[in-house]
Amino acid sequence: MSKSNKKSALNEQPGVEEPAMISSKSAAAIKARRQKKIEINELLHGLKQQDRSSLSRAITLIESTNPSDSEKANALVKSALPFANKSIRIGITGVPGVGKSTFIEALGLELVARGKKVAVLAVDPSSTLSKGSILGDKTRMEDLVKTNNAFIRPSASGNSLGGVARKTREAIILCEAAGFDVILIETVGVGQSETAVHSMVDFFLLLKLAGAGDELQGIKRGIIEMADAIVINKADKDNLKAAKLAKVEFNRALHLYPQKSSGWTPKVLLSSALHAVGIIEIWEMIETYKSTVVESGYFESNRRDQNAYWLMQTIEERLKSDFFNKPTMKAALQEQIALIETGKTTPFAAAEHLLSLE
Repeated sequence: MSKSNKKSALNEQPGVEEPAMISSKSAAAIKARRQKKIEINELLHGLKQQDRSSLSRAITLIESTNPSDSEKANALVKSALPFANKSIRIGITGVPGVGKSTFIEALGLELVARGKKVAVLAVDPSSTLSKGSILGDKTRMEDLVKTNNAFIRPSASGNSLGGVARKTREAIILCEAAGFDVILIETVGVGQSETAVHSMVDFFLLLKLAGAGDELQGIKRGIIEMADAIVINKADKDNLKAAKLAKVEFNRALHLYPQKSSGWTPKVLLSSALHAVGIIEIWEMIETYKSTVVESGYFESNRRDQNAYWLMQTIEERLKSDFFNKPTMKAALQEQIALIETGKTTPFAAAEHLLSLE
C-alpha cells in the first residue's frame, strides 16, 4: 500500500457545513421562548413550595390583559393542573352590607385554627365610569391576612357577570396547586347574574339579612334556587328575633323548589360573624354536604360539567374578542352605528350586515 493511500488522523476530513447566520429576529424569538419556559418553571416551583409571593405573581400573570402574557398564563395553568383539584371551593354572595367580608374572615380564622389552608379570592366592584376598584378586602380582613395559612387576593370585577373577576377560575387552580385546601370566593352581590360563580364552586352560600325586606325579593330573583345554604347573618342582640323569623320564612320558601340534582336539601342557619357565632355549625354543614355529594358521585360529575361549561364560555369569549378586534370590523362597526343614529338602518339589520362580513 502506497503512503499516499494511508489514512492519517491528521488528515482533514470533510466537515458539516456551517449553518447560515441566525437572524436577529429568530434569535430573539428563541431567547423569548427560553425565558418564558424559565419563568413558568420558576413560578410553578414556587407554587409547589407553597410560596405566597410566587402565587401572587402567578395570579398577576393570568390577570394580565397584555396579549404577550396570554400564552405564558395558559402554559402555567396547564402545568399547575396536576397539582390542583384537591380543595373544596365555596362561593359566598349577598347584597352589599350583609357582612360578607366579616363572615369570610370569621370562617377563615375558624378553618385556619382547624389546620386548614384558606385562600380568599375577593372580587371588588369596578366603577363603570372610572373602571377603578378600591381592593380593600385585606383591610377589612386584617386578622385573617396576618395568619400564615391564609392568602387573600382582591381583584377588580371589571365587566364580568356576577361580579366574578375574568380569571377567577384560573386563580382557583393556582391556589390549589399552592396547597390551599379551602377556596373562598366572595362575589360583588349587587343583583347581577350569579351563574358565573355558581358554575365554578362546589358549594354556594347565600348570606341574607333579617328584616331587610328581601325575603320575597330573594325568591323572585331565583338566587335561592342556586343556593346550597342560606345564612341569616347579624343574628345578634335586638336582631336575633327577626333573624329567627326570617329563618322560618326561608325554610318555607325552599320547599317551593324542586329537589336539587345533587340530592342535597339546602339548609338555613343563623350566624353573627362579628361575634363568631354559628361559624362552627356552618362549616360542619359544609363538610356534611361534601361527604354526601362525594359518596353519591355528584361532586366529580359537577366539576366535569363545570369544565365543559367553561370550555364553551372561553370559546365564546375568544370569538367575541377576535370579532371586535379586527381593524376592518372596527371601521365597519362605526359605519353601522352612524347609520343607526341617522335612522338609515336598524340594530338588527346592522348586526346581520357585520356578521356577513366574516
